[in-house]
Amino acid sequence: MKNIREKLYEIIFEADTIEGKIFDVALLFVILLSVILVMLESVPSIRSARNDLLKILEWGITIIFTIEYLLRILIVKKAYRYIFSFYGIIDFLSVIPTYVGLLVVGSHSLVVIRILRLLRVFRILKLTRYTSAGRTLMRAMWASREKISVFIFFVLTLVVIIGTIMYLVEGETNGFTSIPKSIYWSIVTLTTVGYGDISPQTPTGQFLASVVMILGYAIIAVPTGIVTAEMIKPSSEKNTQVCPGCLHDKHDDDAVFCKKCGTRLNP
Repeated sequence: MKNIREKLYEIIFEADTIEGKIFDVALLFVILLSVILVMLESVPSIRSARNDLLKILEWGITIIFTIEYLLRILIVKKAYRYIFSFYGIIDFLSVIPTYVGLLVVGSHSLVVIRILRLLRVFRILKLTRYTSAGRTLMRAMWASREKISVFIFFVLTLVVIIGTIMYLVEGETNGFTSIPKSIYWSIVTLTTVGYGDISPQTPTGQFLASVVMILGYAIIAVPTGIVTAEMIKPSSEKNTQVCPGCLHDKHDDDAVFCKKCGTRLNP
């Protein structure tokens, strides 16, 4: 018989068991509900009419997340690793604003409380822990970080060149009063947003703008292709086992020990 701590570890940190899947799905609904409540609370008419109900629901959700956060700290072998991990910080930010609202008093501090309470939106980041598709996308983006960085550097260089040329072609009389403002125009045009607050008036400038617009459609497809190529690569990371020692969660199906710290994985 597994002791209570091991059983809780499987339910909270794993998703291979029925209990673990039920826990993950239930927590997903609570997270979505909490984010919806934050949005509803920002609507003056709803806040004034249903303020008591919103407070009750918020405190109920905060208590649920607090219990979850404390359980995660208690059941892992090295609590500090979880506390200072990405998800540990997100879990902390998702519960602390409500409690801060009790400690900070005085009408002059209401604005500060309101800002801190907006941190509850960080709860939506907890979703990535429970969706395999989200983990796949994050791994693909991390694996393609160098290519994306080169692409961003190329785009930045391109908009600086285009902005400088447009400043020389159009000049201050046509709204391109400086190179930074011309670079702003090139970014807006290259991304196909086109606010229309600045537009070229000369035939040469209009021709250059047309080229930039067409180029924008081609550039948009580049990062998508980079990330997609990484996503379709075969991966040996097939399960959701989490190491009780270092919380590493990328293990092969037949792994017995953690490949990062050597701790024995739960069977």
